[in-house]
Amino acid sequence: MRLLIAEDNPKLLKSLLHIFHNNGFTADGVSNGTDALAYAQSKEYDGLILDIMIPGMDGIEVLKTLRSQNITTPTLFLTARTEVEQRVEGLDAGADDYLPKPFQVSELMARVRAMLRRKDTYTPDLLTFHEVVLNRSTYQLSYHGEIQNLSGKEFQLMEILMENPNIIIPTEHFMTHIWGWNANVDVGAVWVHISNLRKKITALHAPIEVRFVRNAGYTLKKTI
Repeated sequence: MRLLIAEDNPKLLKSLLHIFHNNGFTADGVSNGTDALAYAQSKEYDGLILDIMIPGMDGIEVLKTLRSQNITTPTLFLTARTEVEQRVEGLDAGADDYLPKPFQVSELMARVRAMLRRKDTYTPDLLTFHEVVLNRSTYQLSYHGEIQNLSGKEFQLMEILMENPNIIIPTEHFMTHIWGWNANVDVGAVWVHISNLRKKITALHAPIEVRFVRNAGYTLKKTI
């Protein structure tokens, strides 16, 4: 799952990015409404977390613009403004939820998970491909009772592959969706985590494999 966070307080933005990365999300951060709008218009995100009081365009203005363009990405307002009028304004603009600062991390994560479950393209906690099961809640890959625990990056790679089985996914897609546009990583990072993922699939004796297609990318297939 990939999130966009718009927050103009540098320390809070850094903390939020750290929190979501530690909880298995890919997250990009921006500090103004103009960038928030541009990033969100890419439709690359599963959810948006917007502060209302950000420079450039405020969060409500950003969301109104997105909704006028039929961009329905689930959105949570995270802001210090707690007055009822602002909550109503934000929800009327198309927000899915509203959480005032200060907040507890556990409540923030619960609200984000609930928000993502409500989206039209709801994704279940379990992904299955030829009886191999990926559990989104536990980061575990299992097959007929055997279990392998996945690291954060291994889980994110496997999630993308299992959401798109038999489809060749370019290496650049993994880099963008897992490490983010601005990350200083090369294709070798993808290869390393794919290699580790293959070892864990083999340890399960699962009937699937991650294949490399030269000059194209990776694809999840049933073994022949």
